Amino acid sequence: MTNLFDLSGEVAAVLGGTGVLGGAMADALAAAGAKVAVVGRSEERGMERVRAIEKAGGIAAFVQADAMKAESLAAARDAIVSKFGPVTVLINGAGGNKPEGTVMPGGDFCTLPIEGWNAVFDLNLVGGTLLPSQIFGAQMVAAGKGSIINIASMSSVIPLSRVVAYSASKAAVLNLTMWLAREWATKGVRVNAISPGFFPAEQNRRMLLKDDGTYTERGASIIGHTPMGRFGSAEELAGAVVWLASPRASGFVTGQNIVVDGGFSSVTI
Repeated sequence: MTNLFDLSGEVAAVLGGTGVLGGAMADALAAAGAKVAVVGRSEERGMERVRAIEKAGGIAAFVQADAMKAESLAAARDAIVSKFGPVTVLINGAGGNKPEGTVMPGGDFCTLPIEGWNAVFDLNLVGGTLLPSQIFGAQMVAAGKGSIINIASMSSVIPLSRVVAYSASKAAVLNLTMWLAREWATKGVRVNAISPGFFPAEQNRRMLLKDDGTYTERGASIIGHTPMGRFGSAEELAGAVVWLASPRASGFVTGQNIVVDGGFSSVTI
């Protein structure tokens, strides 16, 4: 059983690895034996993650890249190949939301600026999924092996209030995941998604928690709809990531959305 989840010999590129959730995924992949490239824009946070991985006995390097620019991603891919070898695992963890793509209480969807909508789609669908899948996926297809793990969202399947552009863009991420899975199924490249539930991180913490650590109104509503009665911790994504990354543990799994949400999606009322 240990061999099923042994990632020795795998090279993982974790886009968004400088963040809380992406960083936890990078930690998990390294702990399972993969050589990990932490890919992001912030060298400071990237090197902090690399040092933590190395302290734990793993192998990692920081590679700077802007996921919104194809040439930057191509340069990052080449740098990873030069240091570790061809990438066999890609985590598309870059993305987020923008206020201009949100309809607040009392707001009007009909006046939502198209610029805000496009910015959120560019962030999550184009830079967060499409471009890196093209840049790294081409290498995987040529090699005949690889695992791409897209980070979708609870809002991919349940459109959440207010965050209309984010929900739509993450639904598109899930759809692209399934399309690529079919396209590359006979080429040795598996494409799956993970949809985290609610995990407090830098991007959503103020939406979920007050400064004193108590729940906001929205946070309390989410907890009330989560059977486990709590938010998730980033480390609880580790099992799903390592499983999907392993060609032995999940070699016949592609086009799937793995939901890690404490039961949130099982509640309909």
